[in-house]
Amino acid sequence: MRISLTLPVREPFDAHGVVEFLAVRAVEGVESADLGTGSPDGPAPLRYARTVALPHGPGAFEVRVPRPGCGRVDLDLELADLADAPVAVARVRRLLDLDADPLAVDSALAADPVLAPSVAAVPGIRVPGAIDPAELLVRAIVGQQISVAAARTHLSRLAKGVGTPYVSAFAGLTRLFPTPAQVADPPGPGDGPPLGQDAARGASGAEAYLRLPARTLATVLGASRDLADGTLALSVGDDPDDLRRRLVSRPGIGPWTAGYVSLRVLGDPDVLMDGDVALLAGARHLGLVSADTPRPHQFKELARRGAVWAPWRSYAAMHLWRSA
Repeated sequence: MRISLTLPVREPFDAHGVVEFLAVRAVEGVESADLGTGSPDGPAPLRYARTVALPHGPGAFEVRVPRPGCGRVDLDLELADLADAPVAVARVRRLLDLDADPLAVDSALAADPVLAPSVAAVPGIRVPGAIDPAELLVRAIVGQQISVAAARTHLSRLAKGVGTPYVSAFAGLTRLFPTPAQVADPPGPGDGPPLGQDAARGASGAEAYLRLPARTLATVLGASRDLADGTLALSVGDDPDDLRRRLVSRPGIGPWTAGYVSLRVLGDPDVLMDGDVALLAGARHLGLVSADTPRPHQFKELARRGAVWAPWRSYAAMHLWRSA
């Protein structure tokens, strides 16, 4: 079934920024986005759509922002059961960070004269959330130490290979993101790609489709197996410190990945991720740190300067990423 809703939004709302963030990371077939390019009839609305596994079956949604400053997001839902509507709406609100307090965030960050011009240029910046905690962890591990574009390529190959097909009325959606069990388990007969001996040995979903270093693959597989059997549990209600501690205790997961998961899964408003080179590039561009000092000193200086942004360091990070 399909239903249409209107979600209220606290203005200002950097809709273009949050949709663009999701668009450049969009997994082919699972997500689809339109950044509102112009047409003879005027600018098209911002659009983002994706498939989603819900308690009563698979579904999908499409959000549209008709125009800047309109104070709303239009939402269309495809549902197997109407009972899933509240769950889907809650996930969309977290994904787009619709319940943030933009006036409080902007006021606090604008108090730093170095950040003030960025806040004035991009009021109402948001921290994109996550539709599914387990999915986000897999995506974060795959994205360690590679570019956003490379991670998107790997994840799109994985989704095409082992994700469950889905037929949607929304353009660009053809499958669900793989479950942890699908990522970890060997593909069925004929499901794997022609990888010669690797396929013959029955490579797992991740091994068959992710061309990643052995250690990264092992981390993806280990996390997926533990997520599938319940040994590792992630939820939006986790304590941020406890979540980061549990993640960094696992082989192959460091502070960056744990911080990224905390930021996007929990909506933690106060994360400034250790060792993020894009954050550092943005900080250099804004003049927060000097490019003339060794990189370790730059990271320390960024952490020191960022202390004044608490408890909104996640939103400051979005400004730095945007600047980079």
